[in-house]
Amino acid sequence: MAPSTLHAIIGLGLPIHLIHGNNAGDMFNLSRFAQEPGNRMHYYGQDGSLALAQRRIFLVHYPHYARAMALTGDYDLVCNGHEHRAVIERVRNIKGEETLRIDPGTVAGVSAPATYVLGDLQTLEFAIRPVPL
Repeated sequence: MAPSTLHAIIGLGLPIHLIHGNNAGDMFNLSRFAQEPGNRMHYYGQDGSLALAQRRIFLVHYPHYARAMALTGDYDLVCNGHEHRAVIERVRNIKGEETLRIDPGTVAGVSAPATYVLGDLQTLEFAIRPVPL
């Protein structure tokens, strides 16, 4: 996520879990922005692992890294970016189960229609939604 994108959602007061993408200039700004008082932002750096709603979640920018982490079976959900197109994929992991891999697409509409993904962590049901213009 780019720091400029955060200004649109920080005012909602929701907890935000984020990593940086492949723009090296964002690392400093995201780190600094995450330290500002009053926001509920958790910046992990290159990748992050967290538990939310009793689900194990892994965040990373690159899809090949995301697929590899999904294959381990250590996570219920692996989220990535970089593809600039929305993807919801079930990956058969080495434990004989499925791990969900999601790329929400691009909220800015770069190279594809602007999208986001909304889902339910209890049921692991997710849907790709268009960003209203």
